[in-house]
Amino acid sequence: MIHIDAQFSKWISKIRRDFHMHPELSNQEYETTKKICSILKILGIETQTFDDMTGAVAIIRGANAGPTLALRADIDALPIEELNDVPYASQNTNIMHACGHDANTAIMLGVARAIVENNLAMQINGNIKFIFQPAEEKTNGAESIIAKGVLENPRVDWVIAG
Repeated sequence: MIHIDAQFSKWISKIRRDFHMHPELSNQEYETTKKICSILKILGIETQTFDDMTGAVAIIRGANAGPTLALRADIDALPIEELNDVPYASQNTNIMHACGHDANTAIMLGVARAIVENNLAMQINGNIKFIFQPAEEKTNGAESIIAKGVLENPRVDWVIAG
């Protein structure tokens, strides 16, 4: 059984609000990628970035061989001025997470944390790959990251996208 408490929920909310406050446009998600990788490193999760593009891929390897499930979250924002009057409103002029990519990314990091903290990898036959995709709003992000081999090594059998 996975244990999720109020502190865990606050952690996810804090991460989501931080992403929301610091949105970045397609192919410019440099700080977002750094934050994602920093969190994954703290969790001890194997992570890969790319020399010539933003985004990241992480993998949790199960105890036994088996299929690979990929979870995908978009990380880019839109060129929209935020009008919401909340403490975590965008601090970047004319850029906003209006499509929920901030929430999808935070939730996916929460899934990774829950797997690690509950030692679930020891119960998995196969792998879980976390794909943090850049440039979804420009429509070239998936193609670019696939060209980098994110669906290989190990080969992805299924993808669930947020």
